[in-house]
This record gives sequence, C-alpha cells and structure tokens, in this order.
Amino acid sequence: MNELLLIISLIISFGAVVLFFHIFGKSGLYAWIGISAVFANIEVTILVHAFGMDQTLGNTLFASSFLATDILSEIYGKKEADKGVLVGIISTGFFILFSLMWTHYIPALEDWAMPSIKALFSNTPRILCASLIGYVVSEKFDVWLYHKWWDLTTKKTGSQTKMLWFRNNFSTLLSQLVNIVIFNFIAFLGIYEFKELMGITMACYVIYVATSLLDTPFMYLARKISKGGE
Repeated sequence: MNELLLIISLIISFGAVVLFFHIFGKSGLYAWIGISAVFANIEVTILVHAFGMDQTLGNTLFASSFLATDILSEIYGKKEADKGVLVGIISTGFFILFSLMWTHYIPALEDWAMPSIKALFSNTPRILCASLIGYVVSEKFDVWLYHKWWDLTTKKTGSQTKMLWFRNNFSTLLSQLVNIVIFNFIAFLGIYEFKELMGITMACYVIYVATSLLDTPFMYLARKISKGGE
C-alpha cells in the first residue's frame, strides 16, 4: 500500500507542476513551489516503510519543487529560478512562524485538536529549520549547477535546447544529495541512532534518484507547453 501511495503521490506532484504551469504560466510554478514547501514540511515528519526501506515522506513533493525551479531555469532563466527559490524560502519561514504559534494557544475545554497539533508540531521548529537550511543550500546549488551544465551542453552541442535531460537530471541528482544529507542530520541526529539515520538518508536518496530521473518527461512536456502557448 505504501509503495502504491508513493507512486501515486509522485505522479500527482509532477503532474501538478505541469498543470499549474499550463494554466497559470510562470506564476503557477511560483504557486506550486509555495504549496509544496508547506505540504512537504508536514509530510516529512512521517516515517514509513516502503520498497524495503524506512524513509521519511515529503520526497516526491520536494522533488516537484526542484522540477519547478528547473522549468523556471530552462524557460525563463536563472533570475526567475532564484525568485522561485525565494518563494519556497518565504513560504517555509511563514509556516515555521505559524506552526510555532499554533502550539502556544491555550485551547478551550471543548477542544479536541490541540493534543494532536502539539504532538505533530512540537518538533516542527527543528525539522523546519533543517528543511529551510537544506532547501536554501540545495535549491541555490541546483539553480547554479543547472546553468553551469547548460553552458557545458551548449558548448558541446552548439545548441541551447539539446541535452535538456542531462542538465535537468545531473543538477537535480547532486542537489538532492546535498538536500537530504543536510536535512536528515540536522533534523534527526539524536532522535534516531546514527546507523538508522544513515539508512534513512540512503533510502531517501534512492527515492530521490528515482524521482529525479522520472521527472524528465514532465520537463520536456513543460518546455513543449511553453513553446506552444507562452
């Protein structure tokens, strides 16, 4: 069941990026980056067992955010991609602020939600700070590396459009590694034993490798949409 849900989540996440782009253009990509930042930071608190490994959720949503910034890089350039990263940073920052406030309200006698809210978000500041640091470093690195690969592929092929798969995959694969190492070791060091934490990190990166490779058709579809309507 977990495996099926992860596959469905992957399809929905990548599909949503392209759908938002198709309907709203560049603004849709910014919107999805903000949405995925909030949802992923809630999902990442959940540990599941799937594909023979323990792993935190949020992988597919984080991967869709990288897809969105890569589309911004490919179609609109580095400046707009950096702006997309800023949207994610601001969204995460405000989520940290509000989640902290939620746990400090004094509930009414009839309230039933506060115990669950406190249980879910009591560790949120640390997790979200880890997420924010990992997100900032890895997304900035992703945008920078994407354009370095682009310069390389342009020189190699003499075309700015060829080898999209190369710059998309190899910028995302390396930046996802940076992201997962920073996030897991800041968020969960001391919560899980070191051996288990290494296993979770490796499992998460395996998922990231799969999601990074599978986003390539969606990347080409987004470029096709841009040529047809923008």
